[in-house]
Amino acid sequence: MNSEQLRIFCMSLPGVHEGIKWEHDLCYMVAEKMFCVTGLEEGAAVSLKVGDDEFEELCERDGISPAPYLARNKWVMIEKRSALKPKEWEHYIRQSYELIKSKLPKKVREVLG
Repeated sequence: MNSEQLRIFCMSLPGVHEGIKWEHDLCYMVAEKMFCVTGLEEGAAVSLKVGDDEFEELCERDGISPAPYLARNKWVMIEKRSALKPKEWEHYIRQSYELIKSKLPKKVREVLG
């Protein structure tokens, strides 16, 4: 998945907006909570939150490691974009979005649908 495909998919999810944090990280957010973080340059690593049961399995793959500073919250860093197939990218991005959205206040979740 290239950067434009990543952007299109993330922005297609309800209530998502993008912003720059830490001067060089592009963050996709729902209600100001990050669910996907990448660099501004093409091919930059991508960090996502994953389910507890998938964290260890993904970290064993070549090109995927625990995300710095966020690993304790089950975030992975995908350093080689080829480490995931296109359908896997969609699954893990959507899952990250849903995991973050599920922690939002009920009223916010209702607005998002």
